[in-house]
Amino acid sequence: MNASDTPVRRRSALRAGAGAAIAGALTAGCADRGDAAGTSARTVPTSPKNPVTATTRPAAPHPAPAPHRFPGQPVQIDHGPRDRARVALTFHGQGDPAIARTVLAEAERAHARITVLAVGSWLDEHPEMARRILDGGHDLGNHTQRHIDISSMGEAEAYAEITGCAQRLRRLTGSIGTWFRPSRTRYATPLVQRLAARAGYPHVLSYDVDSLDFTSPGAAAVTRKVAGEIRNGSVVSLHFGYADTVAALPLLLTEIDRRRLRAVTTTELLT
Repeated sequence: MNASDTPVRRRSALRAGAGAAIAGALTAGCADRGDAAGTSARTVPTSPKNPVTATTRPAAPHPAPAPHRFPGQPVQIDHGPRDRARVALTFHGQGDPAIARTVLAEAERAHARITVLAVGSWLDEHPEMARRILDGGHDLGNHTQRHIDISSMGEAEAYAEITGCAQRLRRLTGSIGTWFRPSRTRYATPLVQRLAARAGYPHVLSYDVDSLDFTSPGAAAVTRKVAGEIRNGSVVSLHFGYADTVAALPLLLTEIDRRRLRAVTTTELLT
């Protein structure tokens, strides 16, 4: 999923102001710690032998991309190449779908693409969000079924958490999703890595920049934290469902652009 070229005229005026805003935020110090697009339609042909009025039926959506093995990359990935001006904004998919739609729309307005790791129970409640994410050109992955501490589980329960979400994704999109991220932990244990591989995920997606947006520190703190740590190849952890994230995202996207970085899907980051 590729981000389209940034319209220079429209956004160049934002860069100077965004740079000043970020600089002020950074000097203040860092904390330690819409619906899916319409589907295409096809017309049922008529013929002299079948003089029925033509009708239209939505074409079946294409299956979503499947997980991909990236040669040379470790099983557990926390960043991409440091020699390319790209970053991946990754979102834990849970919470109010209205906030999720706002995040998606804001990213799309900035010609950015993101990665969403969806919780299976969230997809059960809001199944339309799976196709909305994909139709926006974003990556969609697996963040376990119930979003509880997978590191503390035994093998059978942990595997059920991974495959439960994978089954929802496959039913909704035709694929188990492109990525897996464990719940309630930054890094997967060796057991969880093995179970993810058994379920069909050759890599586990971690991150090197934690926004800490889930602590609700305020939009300025979220922006400072990410802007102070992001660099070429960074994978940033963010969350749907938090107002601070929505408020911080426009300035953060403008800062990414000011630094001549591109916000892309994790698949594109590693390709």
